Amino acid sequence: MKITLKVWRQKDNNSKGAFKTYQLDHVSSDMSFLEMFDVLNNDLVQKGEEPIAFDHDCREGICGMCSMYINGRPHGPLQTTTCQLHMRSFKDGETITVEPWRAAAFPVLKDLVVDRSAFDRINQAGGYVSVNTGGVPDANEIPIPKADADKAFDAAACIACGACVAACKNASAMLFVSAKISQLALLPQGQPERKTRAEKMVAQMDAEGFGSCTNTLACEAECPKGISVTNIARMNREYYGAKFSSENV
Repeated sequence: MKITLKVWRQKDNNSKGAFKTYQLDHVSSDMSFLEMFDVLNNDLVQKGEEPIAFDHDCREGICGMCSMYINGRPHGPLQTTTCQLHMRSFKDGETITVEPWRAAAFPVLKDLVVDRSAFDRINQAGGYVSVNTGGVPDANEIPIPKADADKAFDAAACIACGACVAACKNASAMLFVSAKISQLALLPQGQPERKTRAEKMVAQMDAEGFGSCTNTLACEAECPKGISVTNIARMNREYYGAKFSSENV
């Protein structure tokens, strides 16, 4: 395959970036998108040019590091992670535009790498449970209705890749935050800090500069793990319920 790549290059957060065009004429349709970038970077190194910086880790669709905005969509044309996207999803001779996530809360560090530590700070604000240490309890010791367990498991599938933010016209992080709040609110272990969790995580989300949700559902459509926007409704109930309780204590 022959591919034309228009890639965003930016030295650092304080520098002005621009698209640069590259030509590849030895791309296999069986390559993953990241493997194709490896080939391009090898070519650049051999020419004495600086390789393109991009995030990656497990390359198994688990970690969410491979954040690229491809042809106007987070992670590319399929609802999957970039590392699980293969070149057979593109046509021979196609021009592919690749850029980083575009959000004020995700500043560009270099080329296609953005700083997503805002998600870490939101989790640190309340995405945890405080439990007594000791022996590991039996798996069936705490009865949990299957419906709740399934919903919590589905919410926990979020890999915090940031595709929801990149897809949203407002750069909202509500799908991510709601998944984390829902995951713990639905389980018995998450009840002691249920109210403070919702308040603190939403407050931190706002402090990080993410936009508001206007229900366009683009986040759900692009999420590689299929996180449902019903979690956003649950998060709103948790948040307003917590605020109402705290204001009337």
